[in-house]
Amino acid sequence: MNAGSRVAVRSLALALLGGMLGLSGCSSTPTTRDAVPRAEAYSKYGNPASYEVLGQRYEVMKDNRGYRETGIASWYGPGFHGKRASAGEEYDMYAMTAAHKTLRIPCYVEVTNLQNGKRAVVRVNDRGPFHDNRIIDLSFAAAQKLGVVGTGTALVEVRHLDVDQAPPPQESAPVQLATPVPEWGRNVFLQVGAFSDATNAERLRLRLASARIDQVDVARRPDGLHRVRIGPLGSVEQADELARQLDALGVSSRHIVLD
Repeated sequence: MNAGSRVAVRSLALALLGGMLGLSGCSSTPTTRDAVPRAEAYSKYGNPASYEVLGQRYEVMKDNRGYRETGIASWYGPGFHGKRASAGEEYDMYAMTAAHKTLRIPCYVEVTNLQNGKRAVVRVNDRGPFHDNRIIDLSFAAAQKLGVVGTGTALVEVRHLDVDQAPPPQESAPVQLATPVPEWGRNVFLQVGAFSDATNAERLRLRLASARIDQVDVARRPDGLHRVRIGPLGSVEQADELARQLDALGVSSRHIVLD
């Protein structure tokens, strides 16, 4: 096991062992203010070239610029509070922070809850979530601001922010969404491939169909690509089960799209 692997596994093990709040040095009430992007040196501790957790290897990005992704967010709180975050500092569930598997850390992202229009700017300073079908793990404070605490998960868009890209503060009013509002059972799909050659797209569709994965189609887009997608998906639970099926087939290139 290389040094990066040991670091990641040690961080995860410490977090999983935590049950009671470690309050030393941490605040006790959630902030409602967005994190403010500022220039910071990347953590040597938190940015190995790659690391392994629970048998899965993750490659850390060399450059965060341009990162933007739609997917399922979750949140983490008491069991991790006061433990060492991957950037080398304490995790504070009451601060506006988040965990991401592959972004270079620390960094700043804007997270928009596509289901209610709420937005938060968070500082990414930890690794996770180590759940196959989640793209970001929010602190309790960030989850509360985004309206995720009660539901546990939400469909979100995550966008990396450079230091000079901080959006105007947003305390409570939802933003005007440029993307469709997701509705389970109607417009949420899992895209598993995009091909310029229609034959390759059809080959993947047939492979999925032969594995008894339903609702697979090939959509030709204005850009000329043939996109293989599954759906519409009816729930987070269905998306999770589908992710497990695709893992078993070795189909790892996938992401949620709204149509």
